[in-house]
Amino acid sequence: MDLTFEEAWRRAEVVAALGPDWDPVAALRSENEAYALLYSGLDAEQQRTYDRLVAAGVLPDEGPGRAAAH
Repeated sequence: MDLTFEEAWRRAEVVAALGPDWDPVAALRSENEAYALLYSGLDAEQQRTYDRLVAAGVLPDEGPGRAAAH
């Protein structure tokens, strides 16, 4: 079964529901700011745990498009 048409329709509906004022760049910026805030102010033990989770691939690193965590 080819779902190409249904997927295109679904995506169009999602974009329509977001409305004309939706700004994807601002949304990504806000997401990165929230991520940085979530992992800011860690004590030494929390920072070590965070670093281990990043190294294990559980959490994303601070690469392109990702705000610094500390």
